[in-house]
Amino acid sequence: MKPAIGTVAKDTRNGKVGRVMDHVGRYVQLRPLKGGLEWDVDPKYVEPATVSDALSPAVATANARSLRGTLK
Repeated sequence: MKPAIGTVAKDTRNGKVGRVMDHVGRYVQLRPLKGGLEWDVDPKYVEPATVSDALSPAVATANARSLRGTLK
């Protein structure tokens, strides 16, 4: 699979989800949804991210914020 630039995809080798930033050579470059360094993935290990995959980082951030508020 060679997903379109800007779409959200999942690296099936490690379960990480990222936004497709570019196609370089035979690789797809993904960047974490919350920002950070891109990583290269062979297209055979890339699949479309589900809604659940895409929401997981946002839910984790919200949960952490909520937890900090209850520990004060």
